[in-house]
Amino acid sequence: MTEDVLPQNQREIRLAKAHNLKKSGIEPYVSRFKKSHSLEQLQNIYSDLASEQSTSDVVSVVGRVMAIRNSGMFIVLQDSESHIQIFSHKKNLSEDELEFIKDLDLGDWIGVQGIIRRTPRGELTVNSTKVTLLSKALQTLPDKYHGLTDVETRYRQRYLDLIANEETRNRLRSRSTLIQKLRQKLFEKDFIEVETPMLHSIAGGAAAKPFCTHHNALHADMFLRIAPELHLKRLIIGGLSERIFEINRCFRNEGLSPRHNPEFTTLELYQAYANFEDMMDLTEELVSWLAQEVCGSTTVTYGKEELNFGAPWRRVSMAELVKNKTGIDFLELRDDQEAQKVVEAKGFNVSKEDTWGILLARLFEDEVESDLIQPTHVTHFPIDVSPLAKKCLNDQRLTERFETYVNGWEIANAFSELTDPVDQRKRFEEQMLKKTGGDEEAHPMDEDFIKALEYGMPPTGGLGIGIDRLVMLLTNASSIRDVIAFPTMKNLNK
Repeated sequence: MTEDVLPQNQREIRLAKAHNLKKSGIEPYVSRFKKSHSLEQLQNIYSDLASEQSTSDVVSVVGRVMAIRNSGMFIVLQDSESHIQIFSHKKNLSEDELEFIKDLDLGDWIGVQGIIRRTPRGELTVNSTKVTLLSKALQTLPDKYHGLTDVETRYRQRYLDLIANEETRNRLRSRSTLIQKLRQKLFEKDFIEVETPMLHSIAGGAAAKPFCTHHNALHADMFLRIAPELHLKRLIIGGLSERIFEINRCFRNEGLSPRHNPEFTTLELYQAYANFEDMMDLTEELVSWLAQEVCGSTTVTYGKEELNFGAPWRRVSMAELVKNKTGIDFLELRDDQEAQKVVEAKGFNVSKEDTWGILLARLFEDEVESDLIQPTHVTHFPIDVSPLAKKCLNDQRLTERFETYVNGWEIANAFSELTDPVDQRKRFEEQMLKKTGGDEEAHPMDEDFIKALEYGMPPTGGLGIGIDRLVMLLTNASSIRDVIAFPTMKNLNK
């Protein structure tokens, strides 16, 4: 340390070190370094190397300094997948090199060339013959003994969470593996991947409040995508393929919770000449296969539960579940007024605007959802909450729609797509009445989509799977923020 540098804190000490290195002709932020192996590769290659055994194998490795002992004689080096011990001794390094190593700090990135050996304590080690500083860290790392446990810091500074917590690194890598395997399986089943707009002139495809923005060049208000559904259906109508999918980012202007993030990822796919029962089969096939690929088993531990993703899964109608839980048989109720009367008599809150279907869906959500722990397809949703699904022929108050629940959460939504343009217009008109009445999540009218339907859409099954929630279940994550690299957070300046 030169006398003209008077550090006041750790950052200034490190900044001074970087400054002094530059003055001495050493660049503390180099542009490249050629490594021979990752640290995981070395751990695998030399897994059988016995204690106290040395080799003549020369390797070049890189990583972040995570621990320093004995003035740099022992360094724990960590890369994205593993760690290794670095041993620096006067037998292999000059005095100047040893002094340089003493000046390293936790968090620095270094490159090391050296010889592989196994210590008497069984630690795979690189005896360094050359150490190169790749990038000087100016900030101190979280306490290595206690890790990074503050939840706010973990989510706001995800890079620190990744440095400190192997569980976070593994979880986000599992997410990447899941998406990769999902694509692989869909390609094997002859689906093609497509991309649809994220900026929409009409916020359609789902019942949700959108985020609004403005396109300056077009002088037009636009919406961030709440769902890709209507654009994907246009591709089916156009005959691009009988099987299409998109792994997409969607945005819904809703609150934050352990299972909700305003920006989220879904798989949405469409298969011509299929219906909602085919989509149930496909959901089971995809999710059980992903569980096997990501977790090594179709039985997965989540919290205190053992979840069995092995097919087949339970299939049961919404009306049956509500009847079993509340004693109300909605299929025996003739109209809205009778439904209101019976539901109110059972002690549930009712308003005069509540329809038969709204009451059925509400009782299911409030009384049944949380009980559905093992994978369950809940079928035949009321038409009142399913403006894009095909009606059931035997009861036109219901639709050929299901949602899949695991651990009390919805993870998938699918239906036989509504292909009748006259019926679709009527549904949109009913939704517009709700919007006029103040329902911000009601589906808007989409004239172009109706026109597309009038050119003819084949019978089609559609399926959406929530990627974030599925990753939560397969990696035992208690919050959706744990499986999203950069979750939405409240602005601390407001």
